[in-house]
Amino acid sequence: MPAAMAGGSGGMASGPRSLDCRSFWKAGAFEAPSAAARGFHDMLETGDFDRARVHPKFLHTNATSHKWAFGAIAELLDNAVDEICNGATFVKVDKSINLKDSRPMLVFQDDGGGMDPEGVRQCMSLGFSTKKSKTTIGQYGNGFKTSTMRLGADAIVFTRAIRGSNVTLSVGLLSYTFLRRTMKDDIVVPVLDFQIQDDHIVPLVYGSQGDWDSSLKIILDWSPFSSMEELLQQFKDIESHGTKVVIYDLWMNDDGLLELDFDDDDEDILLRDQAKATAGTTKIQKEIIEQHISHRLRFSLRAYTSILYLKKYANFQIILRGKVVEHINIAHDLKFKKMFTYKPQVALDSQVVSVKVDVGFAKEAPVLGIFGMNVYHKNRLIMPFWKVLQEGSSRGRSVVGVLEANFIEPAHDKQDFERTPLFIRLETKLRQIIIEYWKNNCHLIGYQPMNPQLKTQYKAAKGSGGPGHEFQQKSSTAQRIGVHSSSTAQRIGAHSSNLLPETYDDAAVFGLRTNGAGSGLQFSGQAQENGTNSAGLEEI
Repeated sequence: MPAAMAGGSGGMASGPRSLDCRSFWKAGAFEAPSAAARGFHDMLETGDFDRARVHPKFLHTNATSHKWAFGAIAELLDNAVDEICNGATFVKVDKSINLKDSRPMLVFQDDGGGMDPEGVRQCMSLGFSTKKSKTTIGQYGNGFKTSTMRLGADAIVFTRAIRGSNVTLSVGLLSYTFLRRTMKDDIVVPVLDFQIQDDHIVPLVYGSQGDWDSSLKIILDWSPFSSMEELLQQFKDIESHGTKVVIYDLWMNDDGLLELDFDDDDEDILLRDQAKATAGTTKIQKEIIEQHISHRLRFSLRAYTSILYLKKYANFQIILRGKVVEHINIAHDLKFKKMFTYKPQVALDSQVVSVKVDVGFAKEAPVLGIFGMNVYHKNRLIMPFWKVLQEGSSRGRSVVGVLEANFIEPAHDKQDFERTPLFIRLETKLRQIIIEYWKNNCHLIGYQPMNPQLKTQYKAAKGSGGPGHEFQQKSSTAQRIGVHSSSTAQRIGAHSSNLLPETYDDAAVFGLRTNGAGSGLQFSGQAQENGTNSAGLEEI
């Protein structure tokens, strides 16, 4: 047994164990030591002529691809989802406490296949990937490094795998703090391996015993765990196989507060700066908007993960702070839904691609004017509520769409798509779909008709002046929209000019206009809610 195992290196070693700057966007600003000062003999010993050196600064630079912290969290959730094929049934996201400094830590845990010693080294190296397939979400082999370093300065991985008759346990440390504080000019990732023999955990040494002991000392000095016993204790809840990622030294904002807020909601993780952002100009309008998923996803991890995957994975759960995240399919909540078919020309020698685009009005329409397309790739949300029409456009108000675009490639952070000609053509087609849908259906939620035929009927009904000649609307449609009976509509009727552009007939939208005889003006509903009609749009 190694001496280090018996002794177990106590608490923190002397000297600073944290960065001077805890703000992510400033943590990359430091003077790097010059490699030129090192002697020729040192370069030979470290093998500089056989491999490229990667400076620790690259860890931070690489992580800046994630502008949004939730994008980094989604990357780690994707890794767990990709383990479904290896038996994963859950991924847990929770808070823990670093016993060395009492600071919060972010913990991810799944019960997937885990990683063997070779796999954990591939995971923690730069640019290695074995995941390129038709079903897996990850493809660049870079997600673990970028996401963990975006959320905190340091991360430690515990993984247990079964390969045939061999059961292995591995611990790996990726510590930006360690690399900075020890002035390393190369990325060093200490890894410990163990195996199960006769129901006992024994060290698995691939190099020299000295290297193994050195890795143990670094991990105990720079991780939240002070002894070998504490390290091995982390495998207790992993059970037979799976992976646990603990991210610590979490980044702070410019006010010196943690970027991730664990305190305001015991069942959620909030983005502190985003939560402060409010929309709307009146108190009532803010209340309505702030409850909608299109707003909450920006700062509530529970809201974001509820729509992160288009179709719910069978026998798989996302458990956030001890509570299962309820899956939401945005398309299921649309009113007067229509299905369009888009057939892009991908390549001359490729198979014909057919994309289903579900379009409808938000269930809160017309009270709430949110709009946008939700674009998924391989079941993963890439662009939520993407505004393909200009923000100030009257057309497309309250129109929401959902589609899965597997024929275009997402950007590295999976929060956007590569701006290729295919993407630009998709944007153009989606704009056409929204305009067409709005033109033929806007009257169903109380707006003046845009379709010439319906507009003629509307004018005739408006000029008749009698209740017997009103522009009729199906009673079921009126009930679904709720413009006459909705308490919300009544509450904000006086604020309609703030919610909708002046070009809209605001009073008619909220059912407040009456004709000379005192009867309410109603609008026709030509289409049925959730209709089955579809239109095909094929690229020329």
